[in-house]
Amino acid sequence: MGEILKIDEKKEKIRERYKGIDPDRLEIIPAVPQEDFYDENKIKRVAVYARVSTGDPRQTSSYELQKNHYVDMVTHRPDWKLQEIYADEGISGTSLKHRDAFLKMITDCQQGKIDLIVTKSVSRFARNVVDCIGYVRALAALDPPVGVYFETENIYTLNPNAEMSLSFVSTIAQEESHTKSEIMNTSIEMRFRRGIFLTPVLLGFDHDSEGNLIVNEKEARIAKLCFYLYYLGYSSQYIANLLTSLKCETKKGNITWSPNTILSILQNERYCGDILARKTWTPNYLNHKSKKNRQDRNQYRQKDHHQAIIPRDLFIAVQHLISNRKYGTQSHLPHLEIIRDGPFKGFVSINPRWASFKSNDYQDASISVYDDLAKIESRPLEFESNPDTSLYNYEITHAEYFNIVKRPYLVFSKDDLRFSLSCIHELQNQPYIEIFIHPGKYQLVIRTINEFDRNYIRWRTNNKEKIMSRNISGKAFIPTIYDLCGWEDSFKYSVLGFSYEAYGSTYLLFDLKDTEILIPKKNESGNESYFAKRDFLKTYPEQWNQGFGLSFKEQLKQYNIDSLQGNLEFSPYFSDSYHIQSFTTEQLQLETDQLIDEIKQENLYV
Repeated sequence: MGEILKIDEKKEKIRERYKGIDPDRLEIIPAVPQEDFYDENKIKRVAVYARVSTGDPRQTSSYELQKNHYVDMVTHRPDWKLQEIYADEGISGTSLKHRDAFLKMITDCQQGKIDLIVTKSVSRFARNVVDCIGYVRALAALDPPVGVYFETENIYTLNPNAEMSLSFVSTIAQEESHTKSEIMNTSIEMRFRRGIFLTPVLLGFDHDSEGNLIVNEKEARIAKLCFYLYYLGYSSQYIANLLTSLKCETKKGNITWSPNTILSILQNERYCGDILARKTWTPNYLNHKSKKNRQDRNQYRQKDHHQAIIPRDLFIAVQHLISNRKYGTQSHLPHLEIIRDGPFKGFVSINPRWASFKSNDYQDASISVYDDLAKIESRPLEFESNPDTSLYNYEITHAEYFNIVKRPYLVFSKDDLRFSLSCIHELQNQPYIEIFIHPGKYQLVIRTINEFDRNYIRWRTNNKEKIMSRNISGKAFIPTIYDLCGWEDSFKYSVLGFSYEAYGSTYLLFDLKDTEILIPKKNESGNESYFAKRDFLKTYPEQWNQGFGLSFKEQLKQYNIDSLQGNLEFSPYFSDSYHIQSFTTEQLQLETDQLIDEIKQENLYV
């Protein structure tokens, strides 16, 4: 009962307090009136902002109408003084990144040069809600504040209730932009599906009245010269310097060439008559940042879309050279060597400097030597044994279960390949080797060669007094091996090797199916470590759980290499994807010299 009385007393006190005091005892100091947009007694310095989203000539009328309209509006108001017209032409409203006039206007506001901004609509100012509200608030926070008047929506941002209306309208504008973007993407997709492609201007080509690509013979000579010289071993820098000295003009009329310009020509498939649509795509319609299309969106390719300037095989060969030059293959186009017969049948050469050959290239090369392309099998075995003493049903224990310090082994990581010192000793400490891989059997074979062989790999130091294993950089070819084997790119793989005497030489064979797997541990920061051996957890293939090793029968099948005499049958493997058939190197050199002479004569008096 007492508690109820206390609550009633509190309520009564609150009622008395809110009756207020005698009005005669209270002095009211009036506030300074807020700026009235329609007040004609104060002169305002006015900036006009106009924008159209494309550079299409048909939109020039809209652009000019905007400017002229607001010039008339400002002129007819006695309290407005036109400070400047800021105009962006051919710029999207979803991003402010390239709107130079807009950004200059904001800077002038910050410097106190502008009192009021007038523009047509919220969508002209910005189609991004964050940008629109952010800049409006920043302008209102200036001293003195700067307001924005949106004519279509009749919104003046310095009015107290303006932000709610502005948020609503700018959200609609942003969604409108999103809808237009989706409609445009759908339209482009429909065009591509029907083989209707966009063909921007390109050196060597013009457009006819229907928009089709036609060869510009004068410019085509320059494009040909770029491809010919690069194939003959000249760098992009050399080609750029040569074209500059010859006073050749780019498509835009420049006479100074750069290596990047040369590479952009060399990597454009339109020169061989093909067209590839959607090489890049834009994930975010708000910032318009494009990224390379790595199968994120559909791509469309049409061969023989238009007249070619260079043969397709030359174009593909140049793409191989561009990829391989990153890793030291400078002077020649590499080709795959394949063993066509014998115990190493189907093995294909693989080199750390070759970045252009991918998994399918090695697979196609390997199966090309087999009559039955769907079947790749080892050499059949025939052996006799006494049933009482036969090892047929016994297992050969995995060597990894024992000390392997003196056994030949190699270790793959995501960046390099390292052979043990025992591997080098097994091959008589020879400094140069060649590597062959069988993508069907998942096996690797090593043989020694001399330094004059085009496919040589140096796998040890040159110090004869102290021979050391040399790490082989694998950024060019290890991703391909990992892809062939289905390996995880963050793991290391250790593989034991076996030496064989065959054809009068010693070979090392590595089975990529049976590997130790080294999984990186997490360090204190939570990141993976790839450097020290102690930072890895050693694991083994799942199938090893079923036994100690392969059966004696399977061991013989897998590692049966006969001691044969004579020479291995090595021969190059060429496919239509990278074999040059259109011309010889001599013919190409002759035509290159003729092109240079023609261009010199043409530009002699320029």
